[in-house]
Amino acid sequence: MTSEALTSSHTTAIAHLNSHQQQHKWSLRDLFASDNQRAQRFSAEAAGIYLDYSKNHLRDDTLQLLLNYAEQIDLPEQIQALLSGAAINNTEHRPALHSALRFQGEPQTEHEQAVADCREQMRKFTEQIHSGNWRGFTGKRIEHIVNIGIGGSDLGPRMVVEALRPWQKDDISVHFVANIDGADLSDTIAKLPAENTLFIVASKSFSTLETRQNALSARRWILDAGCPESDLAKHFVAVSSNIVAAQDFGIAAENIFPMWDWVGGRYSLWSAIGLPIALACGYETFEALLTGAHAMDTHFASAPLGENLPVLLALIHFWYRQCWGAGSQVILPYARRLAQFPAWMQQLDMESLGKGVTREGQFLSYPSGSVIWGTEGSNGQHSFHQLLHQGTDLIPADFIAVKEPTSELREQHQWLLSCCISQSQALLRGKSLHEARQELEEQGHTHREAQALAPHKVVPGNRPSNTLIIERLDPHHLGALLALYEHKVFTHGCLLGINPFDQWGVELGKLLGARIHEAIGKTAPEDWDSSTQTLLEKLF
Repeated sequence: MTSEALTSSHTTAIAHLNSHQQQHKWSLRDLFASDNQRAQRFSAEAAGIYLDYSKNHLRDDTLQLLLNYAEQIDLPEQIQALLSGAAINNTEHRPALHSALRFQGEPQTEHEQAVADCREQMRKFTEQIHSGNWRGFTGKRIEHIVNIGIGGSDLGPRMVVEALRPWQKDDISVHFVANIDGADLSDTIAKLPAENTLFIVASKSFSTLETRQNALSARRWILDAGCPESDLAKHFVAVSSNIVAAQDFGIAAENIFPMWDWVGGRYSLWSAIGLPIALACGYETFEALLTGAHAMDTHFASAPLGENLPVLLALIHFWYRQCWGAGSQVILPYARRLAQFPAWMQQLDMESLGKGVTREGQFLSYPSGSVIWGTEGSNGQHSFHQLLHQGTDLIPADFIAVKEPTSELREQHQWLLSCCISQSQALLRGKSLHEARQELEEQGHTHREAQALAPHKVVPGNRPSNTLIIERLDPHHLGALLALYEHKVFTHGCLLGINPFDQWGVELGKLLGARIHEAIGKTAPEDWDSSTQTLLEKLF
């Protein structure tokens, strides 16, 4: 579909949706009061994940308008193009085949064969580490793994390793270093013995600033600990497509795991970027993660749009972004082990959808991506939930609940789930001025006192949320959850008519950062702004 055709379809769809919105009294309370089967009708389930989207400003005709737009932009065809390996990343002329990373069965394509070979390399390497056959420069077995990466080479594996804590091996500790701030690396290695520590350098180009600098510092640390240069390969492996640079660093060719152009960084935890997951939790656990994601891939490829979980989430997000002015979305996993999930979601969504032009390069006349934020429940209830309930902005929320307890403290898990459900109910119901006044009078306040205090206790309610329930926080269900959101973001990109697989916006900052570093201790160019010049003088 051309930019002109998409813009026309978008304009028409938004006009119909806005007209539809203005014709109706959008009260979530009323929608539930008029339909005692609403929760059953506005829910769907796939790959072990249950989605309740009934607490949104949707009726059957609303959903139909959104589905009509999805059909008009040929969404089913775009989904098939993604999964079949078409070059949908048009600005970089390549496919986005992260779904091929989790294929099951015998490889059928060249891409799948490359993935199968990489998996076998990962399996053998993991076995060497876990068996103790891989030894450091003093002959001691490896007990500590430090993953050096940033962005997609850090956020995904870091999040999964934390989420799957019960699967972690007792005799292996996996650590993560990302920030170029030297404290990140130095604090991590301060108490580690160099002789049984191994570093994974994860960088497609092997030249990413933060990763390169941290890797060089780690190299010096190993050498200063007495490791001969000839033994460096015992303490470093790489995930990279730049074989020469990795070898020049001191990494043996057989210990360089592949990265491919057809997998974006934020979609790469399913590749050798997931090596820390296999090392921390076992290769079989990594395979189970892939299996869960594949189950969601199958659902995404085959389910009708109106029953398709990623599509439904994307349509709802699109509805609130385009017609309700919702500039942010909050992600609220009610599971301590999913504490890193919102950070992973931030990169996935904001790097993918933070674009200002269509696929063909036409400037957008409508909003694109949203601010994604959040933290694990119930911590957020004691920090920012006040804003969700009584603030002036409408902020859609995704609640994520895990049915089975993640610890032996079952009663606390019941309280956790109660908090999750009650927060979505409070966003829906709110508390009216009359209810607040009546409550205060029942508590013993005089009528005058109640009149004065009641406005402060009003909670507007009528605020939207989704609730997702996964049966248990295990590798299979986690894989399905992550793939669900990957496909949701792709679908939202289709609805916006943008390319969600490039990220040109981050390049300028990298370029200017290198120029500023070169200018340290020198006279700044005259054409630089006075703020930049002054900051250089103040800091250096």
